[in-house]
Amino acid sequence: MSNEEIKTEGTENAEVVHKRRKRYSGTHPKKFSEKYKELNPEKYADDVAHIISRGATPAGMHISIMVNEILEFLDIKPGQIGLDATLGYGGHTKAMLQKLEGNGHIYALDVDPIESAKTKERLNKAGFGDDILTVRLQNFKDIDKVVLDTGKKLNFILADLGVSSMQIDNPERGFSYKVDGPLDLRLNPHTGVTGAQRLLQLTQAEIEGMLRENADEPYADRIARAIVRRKTSGRPIQTTSDLRSCIADALSFLPKGEQKEAIKKSCQRTFQAIRIDINSEFEVLYEFLEKLPDVLAPGGRVAVLTFHSGEDRLVKKSFKALKNMGIYSDVARDVIRPTPEECIKNSRSKSPKMRWAIRADY
Repeated sequence: MSNEEIKTEGTENAEVVHKRRKRYSGTHPKKFSEKYKELNPEKYADDVAHIISRGATPAGMHISIMVNEILEFLDIKPGQIGLDATLGYGGHTKAMLQKLEGNGHIYALDVDPIESAKTKERLNKAGFGDDILTVRLQNFKDIDKVVLDTGKKLNFILADLGVSSMQIDNPERGFSYKVDGPLDLRLNPHTGVTGAQRLLQLTQAEIEGMLRENADEPYADRIARAIVRRKTSGRPIQTTSDLRSCIADALSFLPKGEQKEAIKKSCQRTFQAIRIDINSEFEVLYEFLEKLPDVLAPGGRVAVLTFHSGEDRLVKKSFKALKNMGIYSDVARDVIRPTPEECIKNSRSKSPKMRWAIRADY
């Protein structure tokens, strides 16, 4: 008999097979699916706490960024109605729900059907039911539909534009160059073209332009040339490892001592550029910013977390222009960044910038 099974006889001599849970595969399992301690944070709280104490993010989990700064600005009061435009793992949502003290409502949007369902279940189990929380599988560019459906404008809005750690950590989603998986990169894996498919559609000039516009990639020409060379040779890029290898080939001209860091940064920028392109992230953000004034109640507050310069420029320009028109009574003069202490505790909190705006009282 396998040591994975124990057979017992029931009262009627019926044989029942009990399967033992698969053992934890060492302290550092290589497969994402084997990291069950991290993927079940409620059950293995001590293990997860140990990982976080090292400044790392447990697999399949997301540590919310700048929670204190966001709550301080939004100044949420019981009875208010708010929106988390990008639900993700739900850490920000939970903190905002707690501020309502059981009175009010939060709408939460996300285009990822896989993670949003998990997050809704977690928040429901934490005591936040349909009476105070509504989760919608919806793009945050469609915030006007929330107000249209409810007939009530919003007192506070948060938009965290970062990709969730759950998506980054899962190799099947293709967001990370560090692990092998299909080059997908879609926020909603059930619709649209994948990153691999998109690279097949674009010309060398278009790939180069995408890398420059979406990520300020300094080696855009060389990387674009290498991608097209693979395609024309009958070996199109299909996986994250394919793309990383292609970038490494493109930068092989650099001195040996510089290659490792250069390849790492170009991989980060290239994956970002493709993700922005296939998810139309700039177009979505632009539409969101245009609709904001019409969904905010008088005196309503909005906070936006951005993770690269292109996003931040769009937010800054929009907030400034609308303040000059008198639509916003006040906007952030400078970006707000995570504290050094937070960056030490959470290595993924180093890049965000927060900007805010307050709707005029009319």
